[in-house]
Amino acid sequence: MNCHAENSILIQILINYVPRMDIPQLIDNVQQNCHISDARHAGNYTLCVYLLKMREFYRWEHQHAFSEKLSTDDIGDWLTSREGLWEDVENDSYHPINLADKKHDPFDSKNINHSLASENLVYSGGYGVKDKPHFFLAELESKKQVNDYTIYISGKEYARDLTSPPAMSHNKTIYIRRESFKRMIWERTDEWRWNKPENAMARAIRCYDFDNDLENALSEMTDNELDAAILHEIGEIQAGENLAGWHQMMSDITFTQAEIMARAVRDHYADALNTLPALIENDNQASIHFYFANLTNMRKHIFPSLMEAYDQWCESKNVKVIEQIVASSLEHWQNIAQQIITLHRQDAQLCSDHIEALVKRKQL
Repeated sequence: MNCHAENSILIQILINYVPRMDIPQLIDNVQQNCHISDARHAGNYTLCVYLLKMREFYRWEHQHAFSEKLSTDDIGDWLTSREGLWEDVENDSYHPINLADKKHDPFDSKNINHSLASENLVYSGGYGVKDKPHFFLAELESKKQVNDYTIYISGKEYARDLTSPPAMSHNKTIYIRRESFKRMIWERTDEWRWNKPENAMARAIRCYDFDNDLENALSEMTDNELDAAILHEIGEIQAGENLAGWHQMMSDITFTQAEIMARAVRDHYADALNTLPALIENDNQASIHFYFANLTNMRKHIFPSLMEAYDQWCESKNVKVIEQIVASSLEHWQNIAQQIITLHRQDAQLCSDHIEALVKRKQL
């Protein structure tokens, strides 16, 4: 082979060369951003909630089974070490995500996932409650299109922060985190076992064999609730399309009672749009029980008639009572959400008190 031919082959190799991705380095890269986010926002929680989250974070990081009893001493030592790490990184800037020879903004999930397509991984960087950044990197279990929505379902998680939202959305992309969902269900069912009250969670748990096969029951419940999570996220996106200016408003009222109230209003709007009508149509009784078991106190407070309808359904087995109140509430919650945005536009600085007063007046 002559030199010209050899040079042509070498040039072609260089043109087609794609640097191999360093997956362990990528995991460390994402986890560092998780540490920075936790360092800045761990103080958002009450002490009790913080300690519970740290216990389960320790369980995830050390890969302990849900049924395994954790050592208090080991958790204590780990917690001290982790808080020391947070002190070291609290003032760091979020690191770009390095993929082969390219650096990406850590919130550029779309392009990062495009680069990860061949690695069977999924990534997300976004903002959650109280504007806390959330990052995660996980095994990609599946990716599908449902109408205009791109839905990623992840499995084993390789990097995550202290709070791991089981479902998130951005524009029309939805991230459903199976491992985080299973962990959330474990936390809810474990909490219920402390007193075992006869409530919506008790009814949801009775749909599965938790007493004899904990791990399998958790898996079955997770599988069932993933569809409900997708329904809620689609409802969130649809609600957002009708609420221009909502995200800016939420940023301006962060850390106020108005933020909690506004979030509850939008959740009710999203669920009246999509989640509850679909659960009712599918007659998914386990998911209906689980839905009501996980309503926040604020959502119950501003929509007491929904809880009354649920109680009637439990007695009569006639789901129409829930269906009717949900259908009649849709316009109500849309109007309240629009009024909240109007109050913010009128006075972004002082709108929080007016939002609180509005939501209190408009309980349903």
